[in-house]
Amino acid sequence: MPSRTYEAVSGYFAQDAATVASAVIDPTPEFFGLISRSWPQLEAEMIRLNSSCSEFTSYKVLFLGRHGEGNHNVAIEKYGQRAWDEKWALLDGDTELIWGPDPRLTTIGEEQARSAHTAWEREILRGVPIPQKFYCSPLTRAIRTLELTFEGILPAHLKPLIVENCREENGRHSCDKRKTRSEIRHDFPNLDIEEGFEEEDVLWSPEREIHESLERRAKLVLDRIFENDRDETYISITSHSGWINGVLHVLGRGNYSFAVPTGGLLVVVVKGTKSN
Repeated sequence: MPSRTYEAVSGYFAQDAATVASAVIDPTPEFFGLISRSWPQLEAEMIRLNSSCSEFTSYKVLFLGRHGEGNHNVAIEKYGQRAWDEKWALLDGDTELIWGPDPRLTTIGEEQARSAHTAWEREILRGVPIPQKFYCSPLTRAIRTLELTFEGILPAHLKPLIVENCREENGRHSCDKRKTRSEIRHDFPNLDIEEGFEEEDVLWSPEREIHESLERRAKLVLDRIFENDRDETYISITSHSGWINGVLHVLGRGNYSFAVPTGGLLVVVVKGTKSN
């Protein structure tokens, strides 16, 4: 696969500004934050960018969705981040909650995904382009969020693809260990699983994944999209806060400081350049 570099193209969405605080952005804001408040105008702009650039460059719009609240998110709120990282994340639960391995959405998390669904329906009426490809983390909380978010919206001819490298920052935390391939296939028969996906979770380890490894995985997903989806401009990826921040780091957009809320969506215009 040819070498590529990527950068976020600013000026299209309110969330593009380096100084914007994620806390002041709604999970699914009006027009998903589109500054022009005109989806047809964005579509025309993407056509212009892709028709006027060199053969080594292309532009895509990534809809980066974070899963809804899971039991592990509740536990982090309960114990605090430091205690979570040092003790509780290593366990499967406490006397009240089970958060590992691979926790499900809470009732609130399911409602957050349904709210995202409502937001998509709202924007479809305004002309938002429906993604032409759908990718998803293999973790249950992300897959279920995708199902609830795009129920009745997902085109009948498209099946979302589960991709190993879309999963959360990996290792040490029990909540980030996935099910077997067979279990995922049984639980989510309406999604495809990428070729080469291992039966067992071979990526998870007792050591927490470092950011450089997460960024390599994020870049591999971008490489896959820009190499294989050349005719598609609008791409949906349902994943996790840490992974989304890894993508943003690859795009030159900050250092793990943007926290997409559970059930939230971040839209980014991405320029990919292939080495000639």
